[in-house]
Amino acid sequence: MSDLLQPGSGPIWGDRYLPSTADHVLWGRLPCASDDPVLTVEPGTEVTFDTVSHEGILEDQGRDPKRFFGQYDVAGVLDDAIEIAASEVPHTFGVDGPHVVSRPVRVEGARPGDLLAMTVVETLPRVPYGVISNRHGKGALPGEYPLEGDVFSAFATVDDSGTHGRLPLQPGAGPTVEFPLAPFLGIMGVAVSDGERPHSVPPGAHGGNIDINLLTVGATLYLPVQVDGALAYVGDPHFAQGDGEVSLTAMEASLRATVRLDVVPHESAVRRFGELAGPLAETSEFLVPTGMDEDLDVAVQNCVRAAIALLSSRWGMDPRLAYAYLSAATDFNISQVVDVVKGVHARIRTADFPA
Repeated sequence: MSDLLQPGSGPIWGDRYLPSTADHVLWGRLPCASDDPVLTVEPGTEVTFDTVSHEGILEDQGRDPKRFFGQYDVAGVLDDAIEIAASEVPHTFGVDGPHVVSRPVRVEGARPGDLLAMTVVETLPRVPYGVISNRHGKGALPGEYPLEGDVFSAFATVDDSGTHGRLPLQPGAGPTVEFPLAPFLGIMGVAVSDGERPHSVPPGAHGGNIDINLLTVGATLYLPVQVDGALAYVGDPHFAQGDGEVSLTAMEASLRATVRLDVVPHESAVRRFGELAGPLAETSEFLVPTGMDEDLDVAVQNCVRAAIALLSSRWGMDPRLAYAYLSAATDFNISQVVDVVKGVHARIRTADFPA
């Protein structure tokens, strides 16, 4: 794998295309009710988003991706990454979040009380490399890492097959450690009803930086609509992430992602899932309720409550039996522990239940 997907080049499979040029992105903040959409679509539209990773463009990396990636002798750097880093897109390092996020897409007919369904149709790597960073005493082991300085960024390459990432055993050595890639968008969300843009790091009922690595091609994320038109957005592209994302970032790398945007009316949503207070994912195998809180214990409890409510609404299961089933048959995974608000998600096998 060596080709770059520069803006507008290569395959674009969606009905509409949103490049990540400086006028089409926010940096470190998420859309809110007062933001104007950059695109308006009908439900069922597939939108192809170019996304740009924040790794390599941040201020603590020099805010110069050509120079940053040049030290690794890469084949090339994305034009939009260079443009955003050099632009006047508002971003205050240490105050705003790190993520580059698309400006919002309005979905006609979406109203508060409905669910917006965001289905990942395709994810194409835009570059053959990524970065995994631990910085400024953040991550699961603050005060212990980074071992030296404020930031340690590990450069990861993609093998020729495009299926595995590669890391060295020691800094400066050749890559010998291989791990499978599973590209997904760490940020998928809807605008908050407030008039102020929220920070891009903590996730919430609006979705945002939920970092659930199950949201690969074919998965759907359901989000409670908070403003007319939903005002959907994506960002924080990953090539791979382990549950927990313990060092702070995973293999962060730019993707071209095609996402189908659908509206689930309120009555249908309640029939299928009950009253959702936060994000719910669905894959070919699992229903995936979520729980969030700054306290990981509380996040687990919130996820268990959401799972019980889902089983009761979807299949009419007695909550006592639902609680027992979850204990016997369901994995509760830590989505991430590094985004201020910690995330937990449950994997409920739909095959266990009557069709």
